[in-house]
Amino acid sequence: MVRDMTKPPIRLHRHVLSGHSHRVELFLSLLGLPSELVDVDITKGAHKAPEFLRKNAFGQLPVIEDEDFVLPDSSAILVYLAKRYDTSGRWLPSDARDAAQVQRWLSVAAGQLVQGPAVARLVKVFRVPRDADQATSVANQLFGVLEAHLASRRFFVGDGPTIADIALYSYTRHAPEGGISLEPYPSVRAWLERIEALPGFVPMKASAVA
Repeated sequence: MVRDMTKPPIRLHRHVLSGHSHRVELFLSLLGLPSELVDVDITKGAHKAPEFLRKNAFGQLPVIEDEDFVLPDSSAILVYLAKRYDTSGRWLPSDARDAAQVQRWLSVAAGQLVQGPAVARLVKVFRVPRDADQATSVANQLFGVLEAHLASRRFFVGDGPTIADIALYSYTRHAPEGGISLEPYPSVRAWLERIEALPGFVPMKASAVA
């Protein structure tokens, strides 16, 4: 579906240092969709305020508002935007096997990527009391798997980028902020550069420790 540009921009409620939020910001930009970025001050508990909880009862970012449609959860948002606005059909393939592979990597982005690199970054950047050693172990195991997968391909599924790549990008790129080096993973680093070369790419702000 081609978006009617006379309609209000898609509102993205986000935090500037949130990899989950950046996934959505990046995909909106890659699709060329007009958007309004609404910064939510989580340090002051704005994500737990009644007004925000009406948008997401779990009090988590990101959330989008597309006219009267309100949707939380970064993976769900990527699927929605791809199904509704990607006229090329490349970002979420219709082929059963490719679609299943995309879902597989979305699960990794919600699982090991969060438990490893994202948690390690939470500990170092935000001083959240979590098990940094365990997160580092998960991260290195994950990046070993990603390195092997990307050694023989340019993107995670098929010949071009999909929402699987978008979901995996942000916390991988910012893993060094959590003390996780990407130097041992040349195929992963080459893939990051391919994402960053896409028309419409927007970077995620680095934290103060970067």
